[in-house]
Amino acid sequence: MNKKILLGYAIGPIGSGLLGLLSLPIITWFYSVEDVGRISMLQIFTNFSILFFCLGLDQAYVREYYESTNKPLLLKTLILPGLSLCIFVLISLFIYNPYLISQWLYAIDNVYLSLITIICFMVALLSRFLSLILRMQERALAFSMSQLIPKILLLIFILVTVWAGYSRDSYNLLTANVLSLCFAFFIYAWNTRKDWLLSLKMKIDIQNLKKYLTFGMPLLIGGLASWGLTTVDRLFLRGMTSYSELGIYSVAMSLAGVATIIAGIFNTIWAPLVYKWVSTGDIDFQKIDRISEYVLAAIYFTVVGSGLLSWIVPYFLPHEYERVQILLTLCLIGPLLYTLSETTAIGIAITRKTKFSMYASICAMIVGILGNYLLIPILGASGAAISLAVSFGIFYIIRTEFSRIVWRKMAVGKSYWVIFGLLIIAIQNALLSHDFITRYSIWFFALIIGFYIFRKTISECLKKIRCF
Repeated sequence: MNKKILLGYAIGPIGSGLLGLLSLPIITWFYSVEDVGRISMLQIFTNFSILFFCLGLDQAYVREYYESTNKPLLLKTLILPGLSLCIFVLISLFIYNPYLISQWLYAIDNVYLSLITIICFMVALLSRFLSLILRMQERALAFSMSQLIPKILLLIFILVTVWAGYSRDSYNLLTANVLSLCFAFFIYAWNTRKDWLLSLKMKIDIQNLKKYLTFGMPLLIGGLASWGLTTVDRLFLRGMTSYSELGIYSVAMSLAGVATIIAGIFNTIWAPLVYKWVSTGDIDFQKIDRISEYVLAAIYFTVVGSGLLSWIVPYFLPHEYERVQILLTLCLIGPLLYTLSETTAIGIAITRKTKFSMYASICAMIVGILGNYLLIPILGASGAAISLAVSFGIFYIIRTEFSRIVWRKMAVGKSYWVIFGLLIIAIQNALLSHDFITRYSIWFFALIIGFYIFRKTISECLKKIRCF
């Protein structure tokens, strides 16, 4: 992949992260903690709707793209089943009880909120497939701009609301979020019009659909388990505590999302790149192992760096969000370990034995449920963050071990010890009432240890940067 394409992919996550970093303090200053909690519920279940109604066929599209001779037919065959199911289920729920969705997600009886939530789910599903077209065609800049535009619009909507003196409540914030997603969908549709217009004329390939479903259904179940793993914490917080506690935790997770910008770029590029290597027979195991080592080092220094710099966070947020600085490192570990698992578990998808990804996700979700059930009543948001980090540690280990079974053996001892050390430091940071000097001395010592552990990797990276 050349530098121009790589830079194009980087623009979207980096720009989205910076815009998120800019909009997050604005939202926390001008909207209540409860409103922040409600927007978190919309985002959680938007992700759920994408996972559920895709039926795992979005991953089948990525896996089969380079080996397909009729890509518009592939698109229609994979998008239509999930879209039909989505329309049927959501419209049926609305007819049955127009208040049901808004009551369950936001604890507000309102038809309007139910309706815009349904629109949000449908638009998000379509956008998922359309974005994959841009991603697989390596139209990096178009892919990135479609990510940036909704973030820009959301920020504009919020600033207009504040400037014009409109009511700042859940209705306003949820509407702004849905409108920004709809605009992004229209951009996706325009940029991919040649592909989906061609597909409209074609008849679904039923025979191949069965094969795609065989590949996708385990990923669907595994994806839902992964969704449960990443959202059960917020569901338990909502049920066992309050929207205020949920809002604090959601802000910590949002900040962690901004800090995982590079992970987002990597996740976008990695799987299609490896599948391309496989399709051409040009796969280098040593290259994959080196990349995994680089990702491990990046994760280590990102987590340690967040611990060293977390004292800055309270200066940008209202006083009620002060605990976010303690939760940040734990919230970072989960999504970063998912990225690391993408490098070690790629063999599961290559061999098409996707049931093993499903098993890993289910095991980790069970650990997450038990952890949240036991810790949230005692520790609140801190318990949720600890449970999330530990669950993803389990997820990484199980997924990696399955890949070693179905694909090839790889060295994992170093990564396991590094992850264990990060978990211990981050958990004690959240639980123990250290003074300022003690807390940051621990993180500084971890930084020095990291320079020693990854000294060879750091040297290689510096040489590559000079050549770049």
